[in-house]
This record gives sequence, structure tokens and C-alpha cells, in this order.
Amino acid sequence: MPLSSRLIDVAGGRAKVRVYEGGDGPPLLFLHGAGGLMRDDPFLAALATRYRVHAPLLPGYEDSTGEERLRTMLDIALHAYDVSDALGLAKPLVCGLSMGGMIAAEMAALAPNEIERLCLVASAGLWLAQHPLPDLFAMLPQELPGYLFHDVERGSKLMAPGGDLNDIKFLADFMVMNARRLGMAGKMLFPIPDRGLSDRLYRIKARTLIVWGENDRLIPLPYAEAFRSALADARVVTIPQAGHLVGHEKPDEVLRALATLN
Repeated sequence: MPLSSRLIDVAGGRAKVRVYEGGDGPPLLFLHGAGGLMRDDPFLAALATRYRVHAPLLPGYEDSTGEERLRTMLDIALHAYDVSDALGLAKPLVCGLSMGGMIAAEMAALAPNEIERLCLVASAGLWLAQHPLPDLFAMLPQELPGYLFHDVERGSKLMAPGGDLNDIKFLADFMVMNARRLGMAGKMLFPIPDRGLSDRLYRIKARTLIVWGENDRLIPLPYAEAFRSALADARVVTIPQAGHLVGHEKPDEVLRALATLN
């Protein structure tokens, strides 16, 4: 199902946010990862078959503005609530992917009674010394598919539709496009994604589903268990033959898991 988009005013005009929306069903607020949203994003398309999806882009992504006001994780979590309010959402299912999972968890910890159902998909936000994460910001674009996908060839096509990450001109355009959004992502993830979330997870009351790809090379499986053990009401679903972007590789399996939160 195709999604439409619109630019909305947030927090009395303090920010303008591009939101992609579509589908029918219960409301779902989707928070994207560091890479933003893909063109014709397959994960959002799958979610829109079961839910009314609202997928805002963080300031710094496409034409969303206001990133200069977002200095700390508190700022970013409050911004996400401001976006939800601007969309008129009341206790939607909140689903966050990677960096978006980190924001979703911060939202649920900040206001535990406002989020009743939470889905963390390969979520960032923790740091396990025995399982250090690779430096996303030091990677060349050609290296990313190997860390993000189990099926690297298909992942490369999803990341660079109609192009080639080994083509110099396409690569230059890709890097220019990435520069602003990675600047925003760096506030949360660089040099490591530890902003104290582990000390706040105990506050989360939401029924939580944790979804992970078995072959995640960016944030490996031990992080799924770390989230589960820190939350009061959480379970983990691991999906075989899937990497970090598990929702893009195995959308049907993720949808089946999400149905348990309905």
C-alpha cells in the first residue's frame, strides 16, 4: 500500500517534520533508524497492511527541520512526544528500529503511563563491553549492506535503488545525502550509543516486544537479551536468516510477532 507524506508544524512551529502515513487499522508510530527511510520502504509498506502507520522523519532527515534544538536525549524524546501530539495520536503502538528503538525506549521510560505497547526492533541504546559494536560512522557506504543485511546482495539493491554504491558519482551523491542525517544521528550514537538508557529501562511499564535478526552484525543478539532482562514485561522474538534490518528482510515474520501485542 503506497504511503503519502506531508510536512507538519511541531511544538508551535519550533520544528517542521516530514511524516509518511498510510494503511488502515490501529495507529502505529514508527521511529526510523540512523539511515532514515528507504524509497518505497518495504518495512513501512508491510506495517501499513495491518496498521495506520505514522512515520515521522527526525529533524536533519529530508526536509524535517529543528535539529539545532535537539541537544540531548531528553530533547529528542520530548520532540517525539511533540510529534505524536501534533499527529493527534493517543497511546499508539510505538515501534522503533535501531536508533528509533532507542528513542522509543526513552519515551516509554520518560512517561511510563503514556505508552502501553512497545516494539523494539534491533534497538540501539545499550553498550555491552563484552560485545562492543562496530563504528557505524567509520564505515564506507559499500560496507554497510554487510552489517545491515543477511542477504547482502538484496540489501545493496534496497539501499541504492537504481544505483551502485561502487559508482563514484552515485557514491558522492549518497554521501552528501547522508551527511546531514548522520550529523543528527551522531548526537545519539557517537562514539557509543550509551546515554544512560540502561539506568532508565526499569521505569518502562509497556508490554514490550523485542525483535531481532539472528544474523545481526551491527547490534548482535546479546543486546536483545540485555533489553529483555531489564524490562518488566518483555519477550524476545528472533528471526532466522535476517540481519540488522530484520523488518526489511522478513516483514511477514515481524508482522506476525507484532500481532501478539494487539
